[in-house]
Amino acid sequence: MLASLMLTSAGLVRSQRGVSLIELIVGIVVLAIALSLVTAVLGPLYIKSTDPWHQVRATELGQSMLNDIMSRSFDQQSPRSGSMLRCGDSGAPACTVQNPDGSWPADPGESAADNRLRFNDVDDFHNFTANGSVLTNILAEDLADVYRNYQLRVSVSYAAAAEVAGISLAADQVKLITVTVRTPTGSELQFSSYKGNW
Repeated sequence: MLASLMLTSAGLVRSQRGVSLIELIVGIVVLAIALSLVTAVLGPLYIKSTDPWHQVRATELGQSMLNDIMSRSFDQQSPRSGSMLRCGDSGAPACTVQNPDGSWPADPGESAADNRLRFNDVDDFHNFTANGSVLTNILAEDLADVYRNYQLRVSVSYAAAAEVAGISLAADQVKLITVTVRTPTGSELQFSSYKGNW
């Protein structure tokens, strides 16, 4: 505020002059422009600030699904009673052959996504998809509130010969399991593991 001193017959009087309406409007406009610029610069950062949180959630989900799959048998023909033979060995049933289109033959009662708890070998999970609203954990507890708007898909195939060159198993004795999790922001994270026939 501007203050000026005025000399009157009563003596020295201090008078004050306020801010004019035009000065007030100009100040508001300048402040609005400054706030708009700051918001425009920081706005994209707010959106990106949730990415690490979504990546952690997606990692939890992908790792959990991969652990669930890896706990199952290698193949439908794998003995589950502690036999010394494994599928594909001499005197044991042959391992399941993957179809030329990449799909696996359906096992009885294990082909529907809602029967995930009945899956007993890794290839049962091939083409398994779920979104956050229908996800459950291994105990069939609902996870909809935790993973809303997340999507999950699983792919299972025999490993390529080049991928298993460092181990002493044939390519048809190793399955590659890939779990892909899509976050609500649209980014995808992949988790892969090999399951050997041992």
